[in-house]
Amino acid sequence: MLRTRRVSYLEGLRYQGKESMLAWVLHRITGLGILFFVGTHVVAAFFLNAIGDNISKSVTLWYESTPFQIFIYFCVLYHAFNGLRLVVEDFYPPVLRYRRELLWLQWLIFLPVFGLPAFLMVLSLFSGSA
Repeated sequence: MLRTRRVSYLEGLRYQGKESMLAWVLHRITGLGILFFVGTHVVAAFFLNAIGDNISKSVTLWYESTPFQIFIYFCVLYHAFNGLRLVVEDFYPPVLRYRRELLWLQWLIFLPVFGLPAFLMVLSLFSGSA
Protein backbone atom coordinates (compact mmCIF):
# COMPACT_ATOMS: atom_id res chain seq x y z
CA MET A 1 0.00 0.00 0.00
CA LEU A 2 1.40 3.33 -1.01
CA ARG A 3 1.70 6.10 1.51
CA THR A 4 0.82 9.27 -0.29
CA ARG A 5 0.68 11.44 2.80
CA ARG A 6 3.79 12.22 4.77
CA VAL A 7 2.32 12.11 8.28
CA SER A 8 4.19 10.98 11.34
CA TYR A 9 2.73 8.34 13.62
CA LEU A 10 1.96 10.85 16.39
CA GLU A 11 0.30 13.26 13.98
CA GLY A 12 -1.89 10.42 12.75
CA LEU A 13 -3.02 9.66 16.29
CA ARG A 14 -3.90 13.27 17.03
CA TYR A 15 -7.63 13.86 17.38
CA GLN A 16 -9.06 15.62 14.36
CA GLY A 17 -12.78 15.12 14.86
CA LYS A 18 -15.24 17.75 15.91
CA GLU A 19 -18.16 17.99 18.30
CA SER A 20 -20.07 15.09 16.79
CA MET A 21 -17.15 12.71 17.31
CA LEU A 22 -16.80 13.75 20.94
CA ALA A 23 -20.54 13.25 21.42
CA TRP A 24 -20.24 9.77 19.86
CA VAL A 25 -17.36 8.80 22.16
CA LEU A 26 -19.12 10.17 25.24
CA HIS A 27 -22.32 8.35 24.24
CA ARG A 28 -20.40 5.07 24.13
CA ILE A 29 -18.63 5.72 27.44
CA THR A 30 -21.88 6.59 29.20
CA GLY A 31 -23.50 3.48 27.76
CA LEU A 32 -20.68 1.40 29.22
CA GLY A 33 -21.11 3.23 32.54
CA ILE A 34 -24.78 2.27 32.62
CA LEU A 35 -23.89 -1.31 31.74
CA PHE A 36 -21.28 -1.31 34.53
CA PHE A 37 -23.85 -0.08 37.05
CA VAL A 38 -26.39 -2.72 36.04
CA GLY A 39 -23.66 -5.35 36.24
CA THR A 40 -22.64 -4.35 39.75
CA HIS A 41 -26.29 -4.32 40.77
CA VAL A 42 -26.73 -7.89 39.47
CA VAL A 43 -23.50 -9.02 41.16
CA ALA A 44 -24.65 -7.53 44.47
CA ALA A 45 -27.97 -9.35 44.17
CA PHE A 46 -26.15 -12.59 43.32
CA PHE A 47 -23.89 -12.28 46.35
CA LEU A 48 -26.87 -11.54 48.56
CA ASN A 49 -28.67 -14.69 47.47
CA ALA A 50 -25.78 -17.09 46.90
CA ILE A 51 -22.80 -16.31 49.11
CA GLY A 52 -23.59 -14.05 51.97
CA ASP A 53 -24.61 -10.71 53.29
CA ASN A 54 -21.19 -9.09 53.87
CA ILE A 55 -20.04 -9.10 50.25
CA SER A 56 -23.40 -7.86 49.06
CA LYS A 57 -23.38 -5.04 51.60
CA SER A 58 -19.90 -3.90 50.59
CA VAL A 59 -20.76 -3.89 46.87
CA THR A 60 -24.05 -2.13 47.57
CA LEU A 61 -22.35 0.50 49.75
CA TRP A 62 -19.86 1.11 46.96
CA TYR A 63 -22.41 1.69 44.21
CA GLU A 64 -24.68 3.68 46.50
CA SER A 65 -21.86 6.09 47.36
CA THR A 66 -22.33 9.70 46.30
CA PRO A 67 -19.45 9.86 43.77
CA PHE A 68 -20.70 6.73 42.04
CA GLN A 69 -24.27 8.05 42.08
CA ILE A 70 -23.12 11.30 40.45
CA PHE A 71 -21.28 9.28 37.80
CA ILE A 72 -24.36 7.14 37.12
CA TYR A 73 -26.58 10.21 37.06
CA PHE A 74 -24.26 11.78 34.47
CA CYS A 75 -24.21 8.58 32.40
CA VAL A 76 -27.96 8.09 32.35
CA LEU A 77 -28.79 11.74 31.73
CA TYR A 78 -26.20 12.32 28.99
CA HIS A 79 -27.05 9.03 27.29
CA ALA A 80 -30.75 9.95 27.34
CA PHE A 81 -30.30 13.49 26.03
CA ASN A 82 -27.86 12.43 23.33
CA GLY A 83 -30.18 9.59 22.33
CA LEU A 84 -33.09 12.00 22.05
CA ARG A 85 -31.01 14.29 19.85
CA LEU A 86 -30.13 11.33 17.63
CA VAL A 87 -33.79 10.29 17.40
CA VAL A 88 -34.75 13.81 16.31
CA GLU A 89 -31.99 13.73 13.69
CA ASP A 90 -33.05 10.29 12.44
CA PHE A 91 -36.77 10.95 12.22
CA TYR A 92 -36.53 14.48 10.85
CA PRO A 93 -33.56 14.57 8.42
CA PRO A 94 -33.85 18.27 7.47
CA VAL A 95 -32.44 19.17 10.90
CA LEU A 96 -29.14 17.47 9.99
CA ARG A 97 -28.07 20.82 8.56
CA TYR A 98 -28.18 22.11 12.15
CA ARG A 99 -26.35 19.18 13.76
CA ARG A 100 -23.86 21.43 15.52
CA GLU A 101 -26.59 23.73 16.86
CA LEU A 102 -28.58 20.72 18.09
CA LEU A 103 -25.52 19.49 19.92
CA TRP A 104 -25.06 22.86 21.60
CA LEU A 105 -28.77 22.92 22.48
CA GLN A 106 -28.38 19.47 24.00
CA TRP A 107 -25.53 20.73 26.20
CA LEU A 108 -27.48 23.88 27.04
CA ILE A 109 -30.32 21.74 28.38
CA PHE A 110 -28.11 19.02 29.88
CA LEU A 111 -25.80 21.18 31.98
CA PRO A 112 -28.43 22.77 34.27
CA VAL A 113 -30.43 19.54 34.53
CA PHE A 114 -27.28 17.66 35.57
CA GLY A 115 -25.39 20.44 37.29
CA LEU A 116 -27.85 21.56 39.94
CA PRO A 117 -28.67 18.09 41.35
CA ALA A 118 -25.00 17.07 41.14
CA PHE A 119 -24.02 20.24 42.99
CA LEU A 120 -26.61 19.49 45.68
CA MET A 121 -25.34 15.91 45.96
CA VAL A 122 -21.75 17.13 46.39
CA LEU A 123 -22.93 19.74 48.89
CA SER A 124 -24.73 17.11 50.94
CA LEU A 125 -21.63 14.89 50.76
CA PHE A 126 -19.43 17.60 52.24
CA SER A 127 -22.00 18.76 54.77
CA GLY A 128 -22.45 15.23 56.10
CA SER A 129 -26.21 15.12 55.73
CA ALA A 130 -26.16 12.29 53.16
